[in-house]
Amino acid sequence: MFQKTGAFFSRIPGLLALVFVVQAVWASAAFSAATPWVETDYSRVRLISAQETLGEQGSLMMGLEFELEEGWKTYWRTPGDAGYPVSLELEGSENLATSEFFWPVPHRFTLFGLETFGYSEAVIFPFEVKATDPGQDLLLRGQISYLLCKEICIPFDADVSIRIPAGDAFPSLETSLIDAAVGLVPGKGAESGLAVDQAFLQGRKDSLEYRILVSSTKEGFVAPDLIVEGPPEFSFSKPEVVLGDDGTTAVLTLAVDVDPQSGTVVEGKQLRLLLVDGARGLEVEKIARFDPAAVGAETSFDEFAVILAVALLGGFILNLMPCVLPVLSLKMLSVIKHGGRKGSALRRSFLMTSAGIVSSFLLLAGLAIGVKALGVSVGWGIQFQQPLFLIVMAVIVTLFAANLFGWFEVLAPSSLNDRAVAAASSPSLRGDFFTGVFATLLATPCSAPFLGTAVGFALARGSFEILVIFTFLGLGMAIPYLLVALRPGFATLLPKPGAWMVRLKVCLGLLLLGTGGWLLSVLQVQVGSLATFLIGGLLLAGLVVMAFQSQGLLRRGGVVSILAALALVVPTVFADVPKAEIKDDLWNNFDVESIPKIVADGRIVFVDVTADWCLTCQVNKKLVLDREEIRGFLATDQVVPMLADWTLPNQEITAYLKSYGRYGIPFNIVYGPGAPDGIVLSELLTMEETLEAFKKASARQE
Repeated sequence: MFQKTGAFFSRIPGLLALVFVVQAVWASAAFSAATPWVETDYSRVRLISAQETLGEQGSLMMGLEFELEEGWKTYWRTPGDAGYPVSLELEGSENLATSEFFWPVPHRFTLFGLETFGYSEAVIFPFEVKATDPGQDLLLRGQISYLLCKEICIPFDADVSIRIPAGDAFPSLETSLIDAAVGLVPGKGAESGLAVDQAFLQGRKDSLEYRILVSSTKEGFVAPDLIVEGPPEFSFSKPEVVLGDDGTTAVLTLAVDVDPQSGTVVEGKQLRLLLVDGARGLEVEKIARFDPAAVGAETSFDEFAVILAVALLGGFILNLMPCVLPVLSLKMLSVIKHGGRKGSALRRSFLMTSAGIVSSFLLLAGLAIGVKALGVSVGWGIQFQQPLFLIVMAVIVTLFAANLFGWFEVLAPSSLNDRAVAAASSPSLRGDFFTGVFATLLATPCSAPFLGTAVGFALARGSFEILVIFTFLGLGMAIPYLLVALRPGFATLLPKPGAWMVRLKVCLGLLLLGTGGWLLSVLQVQVGSLATFLIGGLLLAGLVVMAFQSQGLLRRGGVVSILAALALVVPTVFADVPKAEIKDDLWNNFDVESIPKIVADGRIVFVDVTADWCLTCQVNKKLVLDREEIRGFLATDQVVPMLADWTLPNQEITAYLKSYGRYGIPFNIVYGPGAPDGIVLSELLTMEETLEAFKKASARQE
C-alpha cells in the first residue's frame, strides 16, 4: 500500500507540470481575445473580441468594455444637456477595412434640472470590424476618449491594441459578454416588442409639445422613457408618461423648446426617437408634423385672419407674375370670345372659370393633406419634378395652341349639343371651367409675393388650415374673373370683335407653343436630350397632322391620340437622366453642413434655391442675380454663393426649405457674421433688398 502511495506522490510533479502547461495555454488564448485593463481611480476599460481568430469572412464582433466605480457615469452618443460621448478611433490599425460602432440602450440621469443620457456601473459597446485581407492578421490600435462624471467631470484617454490572428473562426471566452451587449442595441438584437404607433406635434410655438403613442406586445411597460434626437436648435424635455389600463400602451408627452435665435420651426424636421423600457429599446425615425385631426383649433383667430388676407392677396398677384403669361393669354381670349354676348351669359362664363380655379386649388389642398398624412414631403410646384406631368401639360398646351390656330376642336355628340343649345346656359361652360383648371396648373411653378407665406403656413399646419388657405388662394387668383362676373360692363372696355381677333388668336397660340417649348426644356433635365427630342418631334408631328386635317388634306382619325400616347411612353424606353451639374463657374454646390464654418471664418454665404421649372426664379436671375453689381460681389473671396437645384426631387433641399417653413421656391437667404441664422429675402428679388441683406450679413455682431 505504501509502495502504491509512494508511486502516486512520485507522479505529482509531472501532474502539476501538466496543469501549469494547460493553464498557460488557456491564459495565452484568453489574452489574445482581450487587451489588458487600462485603469484609472474611477474606471477601467479594455477591448474584447468574440473570436480568438479572424475566420474566413474576415469580420467579427468586438467590444469596448467599461467598468465604473459606484456613482460615476459615462455618456451615450447624444449626451443631453452636458457631457460628450464615448469615442473609439482606430486610425492606426493594420489590415482594417471597415468598422461600425453600436450604442446599447442608455439610461436617463436627472441632476439639478439637467437631463443627460449614458451608462453607470458597467457597459460594453459592441463594434463590428472587417479585415481587408482575411488571410492576414488583423491589428487594431485604438484611442479611447471618454468623460466620467459624478460631482465633478474628468476626461480620460486610453490607448489599446489587440492582434486577432488569421485562421478558422474560434469563439473566445468573451463571446457571451459581447452577445449580451449586442442584444441591448436597439434594432441590432432580438425583437424588443416595442412599437411607436403615432407621433405628432400639438400646440403653438410658445407652448409646443411632442406627443407619442407607444405600445408593448411582449409584456407590459415598467418605466417607459423616450429620447428624441433632432437639429441642435430644438430640445425635448423628459416625457410625461400616462400608462394605459392594461399597461401595454402609453402616451408620452414632451415639451419642445426652440432656440429663439434660430428663427426656424420643428415641423418637417427629421427626428430620431429612442423608446426605452428598462433594457429594451426601439429606435425609429419620424418627420415632425402636427396632428391633422386636431391642429385647426390651435391657431388664434387674429393670426388666421391675417394669413387668409395674405393668401387672398398672394392668389391675386399670381395673375400678374411672368410665369402666368399663358394664364393671361387665356384670360384675354376668354374676354374677347364673350365680347358680343349678353351680360347673363358672360356672368355665367366667368363664374365657371372662377369655379375651375377654386376647384383646382381645393384639389391641390386635398392632395397635400393626403400626401402629408403619409409622411411624404409636399411642396408648392413639386409636380413639375415629375416627367409624366410635364408631358401631359405639353400635350395640352399643344392642343390649346392648335385650337387657337383653328386646327383642332373637340366635338361633342350631337345629342349633347342639342341639349346644350336648348338650355339657357352657355354651350361652352365646360370649356370655361377647364380654362380655370388649366390656368391654375400653369401657375403652380410660381411663388409670387405673399403666396409663399400663405402656402408655407398652411403646409406647416394641419388639414383645416390647408383647406381654408388654399380656398382663399383660389379666390384670390379668381378675383379678375369674379369682377367681370359681378360687373359684366368691365368686358366692354375691350375693343369690339373684328378681324384683329384672328391675328390675336395666332399670337396667343404662338405664346402657348412657347410655353410648350419651356415645358420641354424642363423635361430635358429630367429625361435627357434624346427622349425630349423624340417627344418634341411627336408633338410637332401632331401639329402637322391637325393642320392637314383642318385643310381637308388628311382624313380625321385617331392619329393625334396615338402620337400623344407615344409621347407618354417615350421616357420609359429612352430616358437618360443627365448628371446634375452647375454650368456657371460662379456658383458652388449646395452644402448646408459647411455654412456655419464658412460664417465662423468671417465670410458670407448666399444660397439660391432654384429650379428650371420655376419661372419666378428665372426672373430673379435676369433682373437681379445676373446683374453686374451682384455678380461682382458674389465673385469676391469673401462670399460663397451656393446653388441648390430643385429641378429634380432632392430630399436634402426639401428638408432645408422646411427648416425655414418654406414649401416652394424661389428661396434666397444670406448668411454672414452679422446674420449667422440667415436673412431670408422676398420671393421676387430687388437690387435694394439684396444689397441691404449683404450689408447686414457682413457686419459682425457685437
